[in-house]
Order: sequence, then C-alpha cells, then structure tokens
Amino acid sequence: MAKADWDNFEISWDFSANALLRSGLRSSTLRASWRSWKAETAANIRQMQELETENNRFFIDVYGLDGELQPEVPVEQIPLARAEPRTDMTAFLSYATGCMMGRYSLDSAGLILADMREIQAEHVAAYEEKVGKDLSEVQFQPDPDGIIPVLDGEWFEDDIVARTREFLAVTFPESSVGENLRFIEESLGKDIRKYFCSEFYKDHLQTYKKRPIYWMVQSPKKGFACLIYLHRYTKDTLNQVLNNYFRPYLQKLEARLAQLGLDQLNDDLPARERTAARKEAEKIAKALKECQAWEQDALLPLAQQRIELDLDDGVKVNYLKLQDVLAVIPGLAAKED
Repeated sequence: MAKADWDNFEISWDFSANALLRSGLRSSTLRASWRSWKAETAANIRQMQELETENNRFFIDVYGLDGELQPEVPVEQIPLARAEPRTDMTAFLSYATGCMMGRYSLDSAGLILADMREIQAEHVAAYEEKVGKDLSEVQFQPDPDGIIPVLDGEWFEDDIVARTREFLAVTFPESSVGENLRFIEESLGKDIRKYFCSEFYKDHLQTYKKRPIYWMVQSPKKGFACLIYLHRYTKDTLNQVLNNYFRPYLQKLEARLAQLGLDQLNDDLPARERTAARKEAEKIAKALKECQAWEQDALLPLAQQRIELDLDDGVKVNYLKLQDVLAVIPGLAAKED
C-alpha cells in the first residue's frame, strides 16, 4: 500500500501518470476526479490504520504486553498521502507541464524523454518512437522546442497558460475548460497566470529539493521568463530562447508601448483609461529597459557560447553553467571567482 501510494508522485521512479487522470479516478470534471481521489486516499488511510493496529495487537499478545501498550495507531501517524486541494493541483500542473515538455505523455505511461540529444528534431523522433505514434496522432502534443513562455500576459500562442487550457480540454473533454480552470484557481487561491509567474517554480524547487528538471530562464526583475527542460536542452536552446521568444517579445512590448502612447494623447478616451494607459506604459518601459540590459549582459553572451551540458554532472553543476540567465535558487552555491 505504501509503495502504491509513493508511486502516485512524480519523484517516484515508478511514477506513471498523475493520479487524477488514472483510470477509475478520472471523471467528467477535474473537481469530480479530485473528490474520487479524496475518497480513495481516505479509504487507504483507514485500511492502513486497521492493519497497523492489527499488527500491534499481535505483537502485544506475543510478547505479553497487554495492559502496558495500546494497539491503536493515531490516524495522523499513518504516512500515506492526504487529499489537499492546493498540493494536488500543483502536482497536476507539474504533470501537465511535463506533458508539454515531452517528459510525460497521455499516450504512454512513465517517463518518455529523459535523456539528452544533439538537436530538438532528435527529441521529437525519440518521443514518437517511445509512444509509438506520430506527433500529429498523440492526444496532447509536446512543445516542438521544449521552451514554454511564462509571462504576465498571453504574448505567445504556446505560453504556459494557453497550453494548460489545451491540456484541460484534452483531459476533460466532457466539461468546459472554464469550469476546470475555476477549480484549479479555487484550489491555488489565485489566478493561474499569477501562480505560474510567481509560485510554480518555487513549488517545483520544493518538489525536487532544489535540483529542478525544468529551469526558469528569467531576467533579474522578471521582465521576461520562460521554462526550458533540462533533458531537452541543446547547445542551441538559449539561441532559440533569444531569437524565437525574447526578441519577438521585446518587439511586442515596443508595439504595445507605441499604442499606449497614442491612447494617452487621445482626448476621446475617458480620463480613467488614459491614466491606465500611462501606468501600463511606465511598467512596460521599465521592463524593456531591464530586458535590453539583460540581453547584452547575460543572455546574448551565453547564447553565443553554445554551452553544452552533461547530465552525468548533475543538476547543481549544470545549473551554475547557465546561472546568469536562470532564476536564482536560494542556497545553491554561486560560481567561484
């Protein structure tokens, strides 16, 4: 029972899929699936408690300790998973992110992509071979380049919130995306985009004990951020981030800034809207200035180096090779001068 319980979590070697999507638990909605999970965990805890109490009675009887020890085991001492909305939704979103990256697949249990290749095309070919289907035939397609934007707005069609909506549409086709998204946000206690921008990476670091497998490429003041997957990293990944996401993002910001400038001068707009345009323009101008400096100081130089990583070196060693463009991990030693 303990082994089966442990295997429900992705840090287990034998993890196959998120429990809420498992046959027998998955229902028409995410909320209903979670309720089934809650009932299952409660039943498992009761059964484990009964078994441990029965064992205690046996040993108390064998060793003649009746009256000296009590056989009952308090429920809080049963080391099995409890259903908890926030914890379970963070695990669900972590699995969804894994499916986006190609680490997992709805079409095949367990790990799919967990080694390194020279180019992204090789990752895609390996994914297709592992699941036994062409990419166009799988239920939920992994990201072609393993790069997922994590921004304060939907600036890209494949950003993490857009892809989460797609994941919900595929996994719970009998209900609306909005309904399932509401349950996630109720459980998290905040808007899903705010969660991804401010808390997802913290939860990921906690799950993997500060040895993350998804890395947050992030400017110092978080003007730009995207996730990459360690096992899909190639020496061209940072160039892809730079040219396919970062620079197009700056162009989008500049276009938005120009529009906001026109809005501020438009006397036909209510004063409230002109004020809102001014505040947004100030925010974007600060983000642009920060991002432009970060590109010159960190992202461009590292991208040009085309740094190679070796999985055998471990996360700590490899993370430090790219630390100038990655989110800071508290307690992870910086490179020595």
